[in-house]
Amino acid sequence: MATYECSVCGMTVNASCGKCDAPLVNDTLTTDDGREVQISKCPNGHGKIKSPLCCGQDMTCTV
Repeated sequence: MATYECSVCGMTVNASCGKCDAPLVNDTLTTDDGREVQISKCPNGHGKIKSPLCCGQDMTCTV
């Protein structure tokens, strides 16, 4: 399961799919301009999310 952590306060978040309750898996998405964005996605194809925010910045997850 993808676990996001805030580098400022240390809060962590685990995420699961709202449709099938499967734990989201960590992945990256490449934008049209070539940047890589960290995401979590449903292993069953129900969608993906960008990393959550905490303390005004993106939380990170080890790929």
